Amino acid sequence: MLKIGFLSFGHWAPTPQSQTRSAGDVLLQSIDLAVAAEEIGVDGAYFRVHHFARQLASPFPLLAAVGAKTKRIEIGTGVIDMRYENPLYMAEDAGAADLIAGGRLQLGISRGSPEQVIEGWRHFGYAPAEGESDADMGRRHAERFLDVLKGEGFAEPNPRPMFPNPPGRLRIEPYSEGLRDRVWWGSASNATAVWAAKQGMNLQSSTLKKDESGEPFHVQQARQIRAYREAWAAAGHQRTPRVSVSRSIFAIVNDQDRAYFGRGQDSDQVGIIDDMRAVFGRSYAAEPDRLVDELKADEAIAEADTLLLTVPNQLGVAYNVHVLDAILRHVAPALGWR
Repeated sequence: MLKIGFLSFGHWAPTPQSQTRSAGDVLLQSIDLAVAAEEIGVDGAYFRVHHFARQLASPFPLLAAVGAKTKRIEIGTGVIDMRYENPLYMAEDAGAADLIAGGRLQLGISRGSPEQVIEGWRHFGYAPAEGESDADMGRRHAERFLDVLKGEGFAEPNPRPMFPNPPGRLRIEPYSEGLRDRVWWGSASNATAVWAAKQGMNLQSSTLKKDESGEPFHVQQARQIRAYREAWAAAGHQRTPRVSVSRSIFAIVNDQDRAYFGRGQDSDQVGIIDDMRAVFGRSYAAEPDRLVDELKADEAIAEADTLLLTVPNQLGVAYNVHVLDAILRHVAPALGWR
């Protein structure tokens, strides 16, 4: 395990039990959590993107703010729903945020998750082409985004521009060198993992997966990762790809941890999501010694190079820093981290 980051879904709710009662709360606390996580040695700060929900949505202002407040930690998403995105405008936003962060963005993108509203992407002005599904549209947007990130000129310049242009066709600006290699695809199936490898994207494998064999979640996920790496090698890419898995993991080291997570879910769950039979990974919550043994048996964690820890952001920054610190101190070294 080379890197450990956190993944926040950015929930907020106007209830007494929540430490994030407004969108402003969750945005500002997300920045504070990233700063504190960097201070204790966490490698990455990743944020989920959901539209029409009381969660984090538009990612680039947050990524830029985190980038300006930190110096070392990776800053990423898991994932941006490409059905909602204008690839060129997104390339401008991503380039600007990456330059502010000094080249630390790790952008997770995907076809997206089940939605809060029916065909929400239509409200953003997008619709599949004839004969195309919404998933096809998301992949088409992704391919255009990746193409633009190469930094090659494609737009014919105005012969009488307001400002002088460099010679030749123009590219999207600002351009950030190397960002193309730091794009990840969030995959829920073996087939889309193989597609991501062919496109030259890193792989984010989440806490759910299309149930393709009936085997335990971590076994199927490990097989997905191996299929991805085989496809990567076959495509002839020159760099080494990165692979992350996400897990809910809590080291119980005090009574407060026990009160929150002492009755953790210790088995996979199966459900129907977007007409797909999906298997959801279990949560891990135990005393550190037992937790280490359980995580060593997780085949997908062993296959990945990056572990993203989903955090209960509504419990506040201080408690989430404790959760992360407990993993780094009592669990991570036994998994080979640093």
